[in-house]
Amino acid sequence: MFPAVVLTGPRRAGKTALLRHLFPKAAYVLLEDPDIRLRAKSDPRGLLDDIRLPALFDEIQNVPELFDYIRSRIDQNPRVMGQWLFTGSQESQLMVGVSESMAGRAAVLPLLPLSAAETSRVNLLSGGYPEVVANPAGRRLWFSSYIQTYLERDVRSIVNVRDLGAYRRFLSLLAARHGAVLNRTELSAALGLSVPTISDWLHVLEVTGQIILSLPYFENFGKRLIKSPRVYIGDSGMACHLLGISTAAQLDRSPFLGAIWEGYIASEILKSQVNQGRRKELYYFRDQQGLEVDFLFPRGDGALWMVECKAAKTVHPSMARPMLSLRGADAMRLKTDVRMSVVHRPVATAHPTRALAPGVEAIDLDTFIQELNADPFPFPARTRAKRGSGA
Repeated sequence: MFPAVVLTGPRRAGKTALLRHLFPKAAYVLLEDPDIRLRAKSDPRGLLDDIRLPALFDEIQNVPELFDYIRSRIDQNPRVMGQWLFTGSQESQLMVGVSESMAGRAAVLPLLPLSAAETSRVNLLSGGYPEVVANPAGRRLWFSSYIQTYLERDVRSIVNVRDLGAYRRFLSLLAARHGAVLNRTELSAALGLSVPTISDWLHVLEVTGQIILSLPYFENFGKRLIKSPRVYIGDSGMACHLLGISTAAQLDRSPFLGAIWEGYIASEILKSQVNQGRRKELYYFRDQQGLEVDFLFPRGDGALWMVECKAAKTVHPSMARPMLSLRGADAMRLKTDVRMSVVHRPVATAHPTRALAPGVEAIDLDTFIQELNADPFPFPARTRAKRGSGA
């Protein structure tokens, strides 16, 4: 449908592997290679003349000025589709070039790590990065290398980080506040850094797809609300690694289990939205009187879905009270279609009923994932990959 496709997302999410698998005959240009990057900067026309189409330009954010030269070539044959393929990991830098040079010429598609809807091997401890999913036994070394090789390099390329030790402590401190309301002043005081520095580092993690910010939900409620976002490490496997959790037994005993479970649900909601071609929309509700609901987000039909996340396997009617209280608020009454669910960890035996309270259901993770991703693609059923197929 477009002359070009731009695939963005966190490093090692599988962008290059996916495109090379789908387009095995496309020429491959790695713009992280110093020699190729130098040529692309010094002689962009010569580089493009030597490349046969279709072509895949990997990590295009390293040479964003290439977009100007590619645009002119697209405009010479505007009806030829799918000839220019790009991947990029630093979304903000990449989007500057796309918005300025490729408007109307490129489809921009985000690719997040694997979701539980794509393979049952995604779980709390391993997360969704394809290489960890493929080799869970090596996750500790993989995450350590990922932090050193990619995160620190990305940070240095966007902002000037003089003390990498402080940055590593920042990551650990952020993991310890996984699921908490973001307080930049508190983080700066704990690390002895300025608030602007903390804000810069958070921005880098956000644009490189490493954290999730859940925004506060409010629609003219007549009460004082918490208006700062909640912050989560984007991948549950990375969160476990930063918290020193390396086994399932440690995770079950960890005081962070509830927060990690909540962050895992948050990431699955966002992956579902992205994979369905919708905007990322994830909210939470909390007021200063103590009323709190973990997540609110729009469903595909435009209605609202409230979700409470419980890492326990046993659910109680009391878990439904926050959602029922919020549902009864004057502003919320205007929304006629609000689904309310308590999502709990899977149990060995099925619950006799999903009903937890009037209008509130209790569903396990597998059911939640299935219904969250129900009929996500507007394509014939035969084109969809089966769950667990590794596609």
